[in-house]
Amino acid sequence: MKTLEQWFSEYGDSHRHPTNQIIHKVCVPLIFFSIVGLLLQIPVQLGPLKLGELVIALALGWYLTLGSRAFLVMLGQLFLSYILIYALGQVVSPFWPLVLIFVLAWIGQFVGHKIEGKKPSFFKDLQFLLIGPLWVVKPLFKS
Repeated sequence: MKTLEQWFSEYGDSHRHPTNQIIHKVCVPLIFFSIVGLLLQIPVQLGPLKLGELVIALALGWYLTLGSRAFLVMLGQLFLSYILIYALGQVVSPFWPLVLIFVLAWIGQFVGHKIEGKKPSFFKDLQFLLIGPLWVVKPLFKS
């Protein structure tokens, strides 16, 4: 199992161009937010949890394997996402705005990788989809 630093190092290999880094620091949190919101829209109930909540809990479990700081950082991002999703839901039905955010942010990601000249890391390993939200706040991991 890779350490968080190993994940960061490997993820960073395809995120060296300054413009790509800026795009990722904007788009990755938007993608995370939209995915959380879309997962919460899934109406399938599995015991006390909805399917989307179970997926989120499993992702948090994976983050815990990277250490308590990674887990707490992602718990904080999740908490912020929940607040924003709740606020959005007070104004409009959140489904279509979340889909729009998701699509536009992914377009941004692929533009960034075109500028970078390298494929996104998740083409190599899907777990990199979970690393991106930590990578954009990597300064929080400097001791």
